Amino acid sequence: MKTDIIGREREIEILEELYDSGKAELIAVYGRRRVGKTFLVKSMFMDQLDYFVTGKYHGSRKDELAVFHDQLVQYSGLSYPNPENWKQAFDQLRHYIESLQKKRIVIFIDEMPWLDTPKSGFVSEFDSFWNGWASTRAELMIIICGSATTWMNSNVLKQKGGLHNRCTRKIKLSQFSLQETELFLKSRNVKWSRHQIAECYMIMGGTPYYLDMLRKNWSVPQNIDYLFFRQDAELKDEYSILMDSLFKNSQIYRRVIELLARHSKGMTRQELMSQLKQNDGGAFTCVLEELLNCDFIRSYRAFGKTERDVMYQLTDMYVLFYQKFLKNNGGADENFWSNSIDSPTHRSWSGYAFEILCLNHIPQIKESLGIRGILSNVCSWYQPKNIEKGLPGGQIDLLIERRDQVINVCEAKYSMGPYAITGKYLDEMLSRMENFRTATKTRSALHLTMIVASGLVQNQYAGSIQSVITLDSLFGRP
Repeated sequence: MKTDIIGREREIEILEELYDSGKAELIAVYGRRRVGKTFLVKSMFMDQLDYFVTGKYHGSRKDELAVFHDQLVQYSGLSYPNPENWKQAFDQLRHYIESLQKKRIVIFIDEMPWLDTPKSGFVSEFDSFWNGWASTRAELMIIICGSATTWMNSNVLKQKGGLHNRCTRKIKLSQFSLQETELFLKSRNVKWSRHQIAECYMIMGGTPYYLDMLRKNWSVPQNIDYLFFRQDAELKDEYSILMDSLFKNSQIYRRVIELLARHSKGMTRQELMSQLKQNDGGAFTCVLEELLNCDFIRSYRAFGKTERDVMYQLTDMYVLFYQKFLKNNGGADENFWSNSIDSPTHRSWSGYAFEILCLNHIPQIKESLGIRGILSNVCSWYQPKNIEKGLPGGQIDLLIERRDQVINVCEAKYSMGPYAITGKYLDEMLSRMENFRTATKTRSALHLTMIVASGLVQNQYAGSIQSVITLDSLFGRP
């Protein structure tokens, strides 16, 4: 079993444990497209796979049955007749499995949602195959995988029908962290500084499929121009491909993403429904859950608010970059990124993108603060000014509310060199903290925490900062 895979330590440990469990296992591996689900399973079990099939994108029922059958003939070496329906197909798979004399039999069905064409009966027949026979076979380990989030939610993860409660384990695969991205790039002999890796991450996130496209002999701007801005750039139209392959009727998902892209601090479910004119609360809740499952958005609670006031915020780095620079770029210069490095637009984007990068690395921030083992809640605070009630206005994007009666008030600033705090900026931060204390009436100690890529200039104002977290800390273990 191969274990020299970049990152994925927890997932590898789970799969190894399940392989050795000595009982029937039905494992669902899910997550957004391009994140490496197929690579993980095939890399780990390549020598142990007894049957592998992947659904055909937009294939007909006949196409999917043919793919399933062709793979069965190839693995078994037997001449099975072409199945007319999924019952026959699974009967043939059962016959093949019964012929194997092995302690552990591994079956991998990839892109399972694509096999389930309309009115094909695929789900009910697989359900019968598993419950009526396979679940009693202690030697059998079946791994099902899919990127189509709507299907996975409806049939496996959330809903009552289909394969709900049939899986013995569910494994969500997310994008690489900064540390895993660094290891991945080193394995491809891409020799960049951590600043360069962070800037690349702020554009395409930790998606292995995208990272594998980077050319080792080019700089970050050269790679970005080539992958995003030239006429036939591989990632220029990736957004549409991503949406259509993940979600059935992707229009509502696009509208949610595009609306959140215009509201950097996020929006509540009610605000989203109001602006999008959505009336069916149940269906819209499923939309938000599916976007959360794919890590396109995050949910968080604003400080002092109830669960009904949960906020949703766009946090996918690639999607943020697409919405900012690619969606309406028209015939932009093919060297757009190289030529905009020192522009105000680039500086504004990098500041916000760094904040989102920090939100994607909360465990590393807690580790750097020495509070990973302390119960804490990550939230934000926003208060419009209300003169009549005497409430000061203000906004703090990242608060870490700790069980030990301390709140880390975090400020993220991105710069190539050490960041110099000015007297004016320090006064603004202290004023915001005081407004926060007045508005929330909190009795916790407030610790001003700076997350800065290259540390702070040690001037007369730096001593007012309780904690400093650098880019190196964000490259820690996830």
